[in-house]
Amino acid sequence: MNRKKSICLAFEVHQPFRLRKDFFWNKQMFNRSVDVEDLFDYYFFDDKDREVFEKVARKCYLPTNEIILRLIDEYNDFKAAYSISGVFVEQCERYGSGKDILEDFRQLASSGKVEFLNQTYYHSLVGLYEEEGEFIEQMKAHRELMRDLVGYEPVFFENTELLYNNRIAKLVENMGYRGIFAEGVERVLNGRSPNYVYAPVGCKNLKVILRNYPLTDDIGFRFSLKSWKEYPLSASKYASWLNATPGQCINIFLDYETFGEHHWEDTGIFEFLREFPMQVLKYDMEFSTPSEIIEKYKPIGVIDVKNLETTSWADVEKDTSCFIGNTMQWACYEYLRWLEPYVKESGNELLKIWRYLGISDHLYYMFTVGGASGDVHSYFSHFEKPYDAFIALFSVIHDFDVRLRAKIKKADFPFVFLDGEKVWSLKGLCEYIKRMSGEEVEDAIKGYVERGDFERWIRESIGEEEIAKEIGNLSSSMEKQRYDADELRERICEIISEN
Repeated sequence: MNRKKSICLAFEVHQPFRLRKDFFWNKQMFNRSVDVEDLFDYYFFDDKDREVFEKVARKCYLPTNEIILRLIDEYNDFKAAYSISGVFVEQCERYGSGKDILEDFRQLASSGKVEFLNQTYYHSLVGLYEEEGEFIEQMKAHRELMRDLVGYEPVFFENTELLYNNRIAKLVENMGYRGIFAEGVERVLNGRSPNYVYAPVGCKNLKVILRNYPLTDDIGFRFSLKSWKEYPLSASKYASWLNATPGQCINIFLDYETFGEHHWEDTGIFEFLREFPMQVLKYDMEFSTPSEIIEKYKPIGVIDVKNLETTSWADVEKDTSCFIGNTMQWACYEYLRWLEPYVKESGNELLKIWRYLGISDHLYYMFTVGGASGDVHSYFSHFEKPYDAFIALFSVIHDFDVRLRAKIKKADFPFVFLDGEKVWSLKGLCEYIKRMSGEEVEDAIKGYVERGDFERWIRESIGEEEIAKEIGNLSSSMEKQRYDADELRERICEIISEN
């Protein structure tokens, strides 16, 4: 059975929360008068975020949404896909034009012709972490956001900047997704075309579709480049290229800001978009969403991307070097990653700030290679130099670390339970023993108390002599009191709370 070639038009919609430029230089670190609930305003440049958001809303989001909605009404066969970060949605909720933008997305969802993809809520690099928990939590948070925002539960995943490897694909499959987007990188394809559906190594049900980056970049980067030999690019010319390109599916995945912001209105970019569906549909081609493509076509081969060879859509290298390619980026990335087990014991307020600090853009601004890629990084950055971006992020992480350690009374080494679970604070100890369940709980907790395991850890790792002594006294009083597991847990937490 011959099928029409599928054209998938997908948009990335994201704006970061930017860090203050003067945090270190104006000696803002370690200000004890700043409460936890005020840390967002203390670290982040809200005025700049508002300025950028309102400007791009006026130039791009609102007019482009209007065009897409009209195209959906005009052409029965026109379809598109969106991947919207959680932090972008939060900015929509904070700033004036955002309410109209969110309403547009709801209308797009109700049309039945737009697919919303899942991604990491914070547009972060947690998919690269050795521990998978945070990656899964951010996927779940984003999925819930899409469900609440537009009444749509995503079944297709797009990782931050298309970061992809075999491990990420397997985690995504385990989360129940049917498909994942990746970059069509030559070193992975080995002469094959990106215009087909593939199967990830080690996955039984997940399918992968690949972005055709040369054709995407013709619009995203070269559309208004007057030195380009194909300038000016018309919708009819571009559609003829798509028609002449072999394959099952051609996946064009663009930053949404391509329209009106990266290429201003006077370049003709909006006219290009308005004419695009008509020109594509003149040929024997059709528009399809990512989910429709993987339902329509069977994989023609396997994609194998080992964990140390992670691909992305960033720069010429198409790897992780745009985020963690130099020592400044690596130091900040590792510092944040090291804080994960501690911040998970701190409560929701610090956890949310930590996740904001993990937005990938902070590391993107530290890129130092230069050349055409460096120009792109500089275009997006509100810092004058990559080194300024490093000083800002590292000093904020250090300030955050000090506050975190003070809040949770961080231990020098963790308490390790028999099941291998680790806790790093007294709060973490209480929360974990409250969660313990099963037949062996009573004996396990009594054993920790009787052997002096809790007492020794609190004394040696946390340095709290009084708490350690009171926990130790529980051992001699257990026979008299005849504590059951719930009572013993409650008494341990009371001692910790009272002190």
